[in-house]
Amino acid sequence: MAAHTDPLIALAGVTKRYNVGRPNEAEVLHGIDLTLARGEFAALIGPSGSGKSTLLNIIGLLERLSGGSYRIDGEDTAALDDAALTQRRATTLGFVFQFHHLLPAFSALENVTLPALMREGRVSAARLAHARAVLDAVGLGAAMHKRPGELSGGMQQRVAIARAVVLQPPLVLADEPTGNLDTASADEVFALLRQMHAQLQTSFLVVTHDPRLAARCDRTITLVDGRIASDARTAPPGAG
Repeated sequence: MAAHTDPLIALAGVTKRYNVGRPNEAEVLHGIDLTLARGEFAALIGPSGSGKSTLLNIIGLLERLSGGSYRIDGEDTAALDDAALTQRRATTLGFVFQFHHLLPAFSALENVTLPALMREGRVSAARLAHARAVLDAVGLGAAMHKRPGELSGGMQQRVAIARAVVLQPPLVLADEPTGNLDTASADEVFALLRQMHAQLQTSFLVVTHDPRLAARCDRTITLVDGRIASDARTAPPGAG
């Protein structure tokens, strides 16, 4: 385990190629150097096709890089086999997507307990109580026994955020978490992300196409054509 002064994630010279060895081989990431400190709240922006989703998938241990190195929480991901990658995802990462990916047959509470079930094979009384508390914290205490189909889009995304943070992972990756919401709901969901960040001091990396939301992050990383075009602090840490 890395010392807490070390970056939470560190990418050096990371490349990603698809269809390697074929006539249609393509490199979509070209030497990415990126670190994210513990407790940071950063936006990842860029035009469609710039490589944002590919970069997020590599950081989220959903895809392997083609070249360079990636260390997460001090561990070199190249040394991890598939089982170890799965374990690292379960212990280090939370995910929020544009489409919430909640299980429709499960209640909000059952959806939020899924990470504990997957990591530990059971949901203890303590985990269940904590899941209830997290749903209370995101304003859904009265709706925890409702299924996703009974909730609005903004409420469903609140459940997804609760699920992402319930085990207090060091890093939450959010891929267009407000992209499927109207402006008012998007603002509410973003405010909730900032609230969870302030309470938990979890790091957040948020992919967004909304410049208003990016401006409310502490740091904005811009990806263009598979390269980092700019990386600027946009507000004092904790602002927003």
